[in-house]
Amino acid sequence: MNEPKKFEMEWAGKKLILETGQMAPLTNASVRMQYGDTVVLVTACMGPEPRKDIDYFPLMVDYEEKMYAAGKISGSRFMKREGRPTDEAVLTGRVVDRSLRPLFSNEIRNDVQIVVTVLALDKETNQDIIALTGAAAALMISDIPWNGPLAGCTVGYINNDYVLNPTIEQIKESEINLTLAGRNGEVVMMEIDAQQSEDDKVAGAIEFGVKNLQPVVEFLEKIQKEIGKEKIDLKTFAAPEEEQKLKEEAIAKADPIIKEKIGSIFGLRSKIDRQNAENAIREDLKNALTEEEFGYAWEYFDQAFADEARKRLVEKDERVDGRKTDEIRDLSAVVGVLPRVHGSALFQRGETQILSIVTLGPPGAEQILDQMELEGTKRFMHHYNFPPFSVGEVSPMRGTGRREIGHGALAEKALEPVIPDKADFPYTIRVVSEVLASNGSSSQGSATCASMAMMNAGVPIKSPVAGIAMGLMSDLENPQKGYKILTDIQGVEDHAGDMDFKVAGTKNGVTAIQLDISNVQGISLEQCKQTLEQAKKARLEILEVTNKAISEPNKEMSEFAPRIETLKIDPERIGELIGPGGKIINEIIDTTGVEIDIEDDGTVFVTAVGGEDMKNGLKMIEDVLKVIEVGEEYEGTVEKIVTDRNSGAEIGAIVQLTPKDDGMVHISQVSYNRINKISDVIKPGELVKVKVMEVDKERGRIGLSIKELLPKPEGYQEDRRPSGPRKPYSPRQPRT
Repeated sequence: MNEPKKFEMEWAGKKLILETGQMAPLTNASVRMQYGDTVVLVTACMGPEPRKDIDYFPLMVDYEEKMYAAGKISGSRFMKREGRPTDEAVLTGRVVDRSLRPLFSNEIRNDVQIVVTVLALDKETNQDIIALTGAAAALMISDIPWNGPLAGCTVGYINNDYVLNPTIEQIKESEINLTLAGRNGEVVMMEIDAQQSEDDKVAGAIEFGVKNLQPVVEFLEKIQKEIGKEKIDLKTFAAPEEEQKLKEEAIAKADPIIKEKIGSIFGLRSKIDRQNAENAIREDLKNALTEEEFGYAWEYFDQAFADEARKRLVEKDERVDGRKTDEIRDLSAVVGVLPRVHGSALFQRGETQILSIVTLGPPGAEQILDQMELEGTKRFMHHYNFPPFSVGEVSPMRGTGRREIGHGALAEKALEPVIPDKADFPYTIRVVSEVLASNGSSSQGSATCASMAMMNAGVPIKSPVAGIAMGLMSDLENPQKGYKILTDIQGVEDHAGDMDFKVAGTKNGVTAIQLDISNVQGISLEQCKQTLEQAKKARLEILEVTNKAISEPNKEMSEFAPRIETLKIDPERIGELIGPGGKIINEIIDTTGVEIDIEDDGTVFVTAVGGEDMKNGLKMIEDVLKVIEVGEEYEGTVEKIVTDRNSGAEIGAIVQLTPKDDGMVHISQVSYNRINKISDVIKPGELVKVKVMEVDKERGRIGLSIKELLPKPEGYQEDRRPSGPRKPYSPRQPRT
């Protein structure tokens, strides 16, 4: 086993340690990255041959959570090894992917795989930044062509100060949580969730992060100079000479046709009209070229269209659909579009259409988290579905993909800051956004629509939310000076442009941001600030439209939504309500149909759809927790007749008062008339009215009387003669 080469630096009060040369020796490169006590192993591998018949760079990033890293064994009774990635693992993998991908050449057709395996977790460090920085380090020292350097950091905003790489506990108290990838004063990728923070405060966090990750960038550059392998020449990835010649001939034939016809695509507002114009060019190329030549020509057309879109915008301010750079497409919004569901809304921006549906549930419906770094419950969930028909395509619908998980999580992040506290609104909230049509930023459409749907459901959100996607078209010869920032990008501008900068928030400030770039190597701080300013204007315009449909939460919830009543009991009496083995609480649930959730502090949530069910459930809970007092009157069921152990004579009857309390009516307390057998007067199962005559808390005895509630006969005198041996009955002890 080789000895590792070790490098370390001090960063934000902790040591950042990189080791290489010992673990995973058969890879193109591997690094063991440690920050605090969190350790990840990052491996980088590249396939030996280019893949044929693909027109994209095949990068795979896998983030592997290992429960042993946190000293845990899976909580599942049936599965103790790691299975499919959790949503959190998918999201971290996407952070790494979105950071690395822009710095690869699109000419590469060999498979490249980055695997990040978490080996140890200190539950303080945000492992996202270690994963992406470790991945950048592995690529830098490998022979895989990649245009590094790159590093990542996190930034918080606590007590009016920016904090570099805050701990997980600090993040909970932070107004801003920024995950950033960048280098040399430029931003490559970022994720932000914020508590309705002002735009300039967000811009300050970005600037702070870019400045403070630079020492790590320089640290990695030194390591690369010392031990980095020579990069494989990109010519290695070029097509064979014969194939390259055929491609050049096809492009030469196609170029005049494309130049003549390409203008017909521009200025059309409808995606379908543009597709029809593209199809006309497609047919002209098919008629002029062989089938093999057409494949190369159509690939060339895609690039030619992107180049023309960039040129028209940078030089003439002309967008593909004729809009101004800061113009939003047509907007429409409506709520309450579905019957019986708890809340719904339909939102459309241009040709992107979202339907959001809200379901409210009891606290017990919260999602249980049992992950490597997360434990507990989650009461607000936003799920996003992107069916193939939303883009007019046909494909199998298999399951939730990485993109759907990512877009759903982004909208959830945008909405989380406005969700009411559990003390004010104890419901579990699930929102599902169905993308019915997509032509640009369905994730931000989902955040906007979900906000409306929750208000329609009566969820008292703190403020309406709207989201917008911003784009960038640069002069690639001078990207920092010749550029245009675009409001409300559609699909073609996302594909042909240089960035997808999504911003969501309220009238008060930003709640979430996600940035991805392509074609450029980074965006400047000035471009970030300009984008935030332009996005704020767009966000407020969208809120004007949605506020016309619904501007505040409905006062009344749907009749089909459950109602929740909250009780507060002494925590020491929780056991009484639950009963042995859950007997009492389950009896209440089975009898009344309510759902009951109890927290450790004695808070009891009772959930029911019907008002009568709620009334009955609360009454049974009240009865369980009732403290029996002398003089109170009850109507209870006779459970059994008590006989003397020695003589066999009937001496009393047990009457159920509450689900946990019963007492005994002595034979002398049944009637003013002398009786020989209680069973001659009352029988098990019969309802009787009784009065509490005695409560002996120390011995657990409750003495009852029936005759005290009966009219006393005229001239009645108490019979002093004993009616038989009397041995007081000790009822069931109160359960704790």
